[in-house]
Amino acid sequence: MVVQPSMLYVVATPIGNLSDMTPRAVEVLAQVDMIAAEDTRHSRPLLAHFGIKTPLHSCHAFNEAGKAAFFVQALRAGKSVALISDAGTPCISDPGYLLIHAAAEAGFAVVSVCGASAVVAALSVSGFDASRFSFIGFFPRKKAQMEAQLQEIIHRGEPMVFYESPKRIIKTMQCFAAHAPDMQVCLCNDLTKKFERIYRGTPDEVAAQLSDNPAAEKGEYACVVNSAPTTHIPAELSTTISLEAQIVEIMVQQACDFKTAAAILHAQPPKLSKKEIYAATLRVKKLISV
Repeated sequence: MVVQPSMLYVVATPIGNLSDMTPRAVEVLAQVDMIAAEDTRHSRPLLAHFGIKTPLHSCHAFNEAGKAAFFVQALRAGKSVALISDAGTPCISDPGYLLIHAAAEAGFAVVSVCGASAVVAALSVSGFDASRFSFIGFFPRKKAQMEAQLQEIIHRGEPMVFYESPKRIIKTMQCFAAHAPDMQVCLCNDLTKKFERIYRGTPDEVAAQLSDNPAAEKGEYACVVNSAPTTHIPAELSTTISLEAQIVEIMVQQACDFKTAAAILHAQPPKLSKKEIYAATLRVKKLISV
């Protein structure tokens, strides 16, 4: 890939695991004339890891309004510019939109170099129907605003994603437990990193899991909450899927054939009939042969 002059590239970077850096992102960052970074101190180790020596310039929430003119002037001079945040996709609860708006208003092309996003990563593992969802950035801190935000979540009846700091996460879950005890929560900590952990359940259950974890106040949190009823798989279909999955799992773990897997499954509680297990085995064979 060859970057074009007078273009602004909005580049996603990993949210933790450096292996999530896309080849296209590396190419763009290595070829542009300059990089607008949320925090140059944070970005330097990332660029060094990939051998990128492109000049860095700060572009954060406190200087973006003034710096936008500097980068637009560089675009006018035929320079190519890349925008990155500390982690994930720029402008998603991160600075950058003022620069993008200024570049677009000045008539310059803005190109997305897509990649990691904590919002999408959390939604993808939530198990909630994410055909529609809301994202609110960081959850409010004042009690009245927290309660108002909770009522909005309940009213919308769709998954909502927010970020929370490790120092406040237990307090936030306790607020949910007090005002929306039946809400379902998928709480993602340190996504893509070494100590990644996902908490699931009601706010009370998640708060209890956090309290039991001495490392709960480490790492950032992306939280998905859902007030809509969860769609349940019919019991009859659930049993069919469960049996098939168990047979395949036993075959993989024990490195055995269908007959041996069926015998192992038959010996496990709850006691299932050989007829049920045999029928599930046939369904698995049929799926494999398709």
